[in-house]
Amino acid sequence: MLLVGIAAVVAALAWRLARSRRQARLREDPANDYAVRRNWSGNHGKLNHSTFVYFDADRDGRYGLGDRPMAGIMVRLHDGDGRFVAAARSNRGGFANFLASTKRRAAPIHVPGSYRFTVSVPPGWRSSSANEVQSQHLRPLPGSPTGLVSDAMLQPVGLFAIRRLSGRVADGVSTSISVMAKGQEVAVHPFSDGFRLDLPDDADAIEITGGGMERRLALSAYPTELGLLSPENAAVDSAASLQAIGFDDVTTRGLRKVPSGYAGLTWFNLNALARDHTEGSEGYVNGNISGDHVCYTSSGHPAEFSSDKPFGFHSVMLTAAWLKSEGETALVESWLGDRLIASDTIVLSALAPVHYAPMLAAVTRVRLSTSHYWQLVLDDLVVVR
Repeated sequence: MLLVGIAAVVAALAWRLARSRRQARLREDPANDYAVRRNWSGNHGKLNHSTFVYFDADRDGRYGLGDRPMAGIMVRLHDGDGRFVAAARSNRGGFANFLASTKRRAAPIHVPGSYRFTVSVPPGWRSSSANEVQSQHLRPLPGSPTGLVSDAMLQPVGLFAIRRLSGRVADGVSTSISVMAKGQEVAVHPFSDGFRLDLPDDADAIEITGGGMERRLALSAYPTELGLLSPENAAVDSAASLQAIGFDDVTTRGLRKVPSGYAGLTWFNLNALARDHTEGSEGYVNGNISGDHVCYTSSGHPAEFSSDKPFGFHSVMLTAAWLKSEGETALVESWLGDRLIASDTIVLSALAPVHYAPMLAAVTRVRLSTSHYWQLVLDDLVVVR
């Protein structure tokens, strides 16, 4: 057996040496520098057959300018007989890749035939493009990069989260929430305690009236958490000029600690990060709402932003950094001087942010933490100065 093993090693080394010599001879001749290929019989390459998954912000089923690639979505591959072949999650660019090569038997796709690509739609989500299951037939073609080609490409798969509005009402206070669509009231919900309701697809704003808690909020494409509604805390004036902080101008590079003075605030333990800077993180990609950067709590430890002068804390997008921390709970505490005026818990996901909108007219410090010290991702922080 030892001699057989040695012989195999020697044969492999001899083959590599012969190949190296052939390549050297080809490189020696200038005629081969830009030669037209004439022999199309070989197939030595590899490439990916991919399902592209995106967050469909406007839920129209088409990948458009306002939509964002999604990371961490599971896609499964089956062959024409329905047998499971492989599974892959979408990467930072939104692509779930399956290697194809007729020369690599370990490649998930290495023989002609039909293949089925199935996107696993997360609970509480829907596919706007209605194509979460797609099939592709691959036929042999000598001379192509992998030896296999298809006459049809897989189409992008759009997903969106069912939008829910949740919050709490202070004890002894009654209020009502009007759901608006294009300036028209489409539903009214009275509340006197905690609430959680699904929003119509066309809803674009809510108005809260009664109990001294009048306020209005333009809805985003994501679930919304209002926190505790209390008449003791004045709300941001609906006519106030809002300042959106997207963290894209903190740095043009991959990572930088947010410096005090940025956007007129003092920052502690918060870093600005390019969405694709960290390999394998789903939340840094999916939590990026605008531009290419987000902000996160460094090492998952508590962080703060503050100012000596009171400012309005309108809203922020909050996301779990990793699928490993799916369901992590964030605690957001808002202070006015030495007085804690709001303390809300938000259940996080790495697949999409929660639009946390306390709409507090005056705070001096906001503290952010998570129950199990996983990183918390922030984007599109909105304040009033």
